[in-house]
Amino acid sequence: MSALKNNKCKVVKIYFIKILVACSLWLLAGHLFAAESSKAAEEQPLPLVLDAPRLGVSSNPGAVNVTTGSGDAQNFFQKQLGIQNDHGIRLGGLWASDVNALMAGGAEPGTWSLNSLLILDLNINTEKIFHWKGGSFGAEFLQFNGSNTNGQAGSIQGYNSLPGPNPLNRSQLYELWYRQEVLDGKLVFRVGKTIPTFDFGNVLRPIPEKEDYLAIPAVSGLIYTPIFINPALYGVEPGYYNSAYGLTINVAPIKEWYFSYGVYDGNLARGKQTGLAVLPEFNSYYFNIGETGVNWHAGKDRKPGMVAGGFWYQTGKLQGAPGISENGTYGFYFFGSQRLWFQHPHKNNSGISAFFQLGGNTSITLPIFRYIGLGLTGFDLVPHRPLDSWGLGMSLSWLNPTLFVPSTELMFQAYYQAHVVAGLYLQPTLSYIPNPGAAPNLPGAWASTLRMVFLF
Repeated sequence: MSALKNNKCKVVKIYFIKILVACSLWLLAGHLFAAESSKAAEEQPLPLVLDAPRLGVSSNPGAVNVTTGSGDAQNFFQKQLGIQNDHGIRLGGLWASDVNALMAGGAEPGTWSLNSLLILDLNINTEKIFHWKGGSFGAEFLQFNGSNTNGQAGSIQGYNSLPGPNPLNRSQLYELWYRQEVLDGKLVFRVGKTIPTFDFGNVLRPIPEKEDYLAIPAVSGLIYTPIFINPALYGVEPGYYNSAYGLTINVAPIKEWYFSYGVYDGNLARGKQTGLAVLPEFNSYYFNIGETGVNWHAGKDRKPGMVAGGFWYQTGKLQGAPGISENGTYGFYFFGSQRLWFQHPHKNNSGISAFFQLGGNTSITLPIFRYIGLGLTGFDLVPHRPLDSWGLGMSLSWLNPTLFVPSTELMFQAYYQAHVVAGLYLQPTLSYIPNPGAAPNLPGAWASTLRMVFLF
């Protein structure tokens, strides 16, 4: 058994080394290509705005985007077949995969793990097909095959966002919804199986901008779980990969302010994997959430910023540690982001942004009852790498004392996101957890991750 385990570790390490070599070659090719593009640019003027929609992407776009992927695959096949892209049907998707090495500390030091996520997306514009103005229909399929990556590190918050609750191998209907805009888009509702973390507490969501040079498609590329869902909502808010059936209403009478409300199947709070459910289950468990936010432009360079806050309420009986339960619970959260600096104001998107997150609840059964998160992101700051980005993040959670002995879990993370070609990104990430919360006296965990994100 020991020899078999050693052979397995050797295979994983060889696989990891091969990935590192391939990544190095890809990055070198990307650098040479960028350098040649820079030389060509000296011969003819460049457009004012770079490819802003590709400037930094979420490390898990399936957790934060209502439509997934870039549509590049569809555009490619349409060109080959000579079909114009005006038929109202959009096909897209993503593949995100990573390899993780727990270099020291944690619950299982020296272990390796692999994760793979595939999402296929279909979106139909009802106006183009049925002449039904303002409507759209979406459906997504999710396939995940992964490992107990966070458990190996002893992390309660989760330094890797791809693996969630068991089962870690799943095929599921991820989304199935109808969306309708009225009053010229000032009122929008979406009904069906959705991802509430896209509409609520989404610190990664970009601020709507008319000028491309101001747009930030993703506020951060951090891979840890708290960037996608506030830890004070762990166990109650549906999201990746446990989507849920419900209703979402968005009101935005002016571009600087919005209000959103949603009510969803809340059976996640009693341990049901709502993402695997084909049909909704509406009983005494409901998750209600409301959020409002404002955005602005600061200073002569019109640096975009925003802040938002929300309140949520979960109904039904919740079970915690043995002998501990409660009838419903509620909480709050705040988040915001601000562009701090433009390297080339009014020309492109290079510069630095910051974000913050706060959260709390009154629960005696949920794993985390207080949370603070902070981070910085740099865009287009490396010569000849206009679509690359980097970031730093800090995540601090106060743990439920009836479930965990450590009172808090602190986590730091740093990454560099490198654009390779088209919709392909590679991202090495380093994580450090000084005090993993899964068990008392666990040594500080150091983990490295190499993630690939391919949008198509």
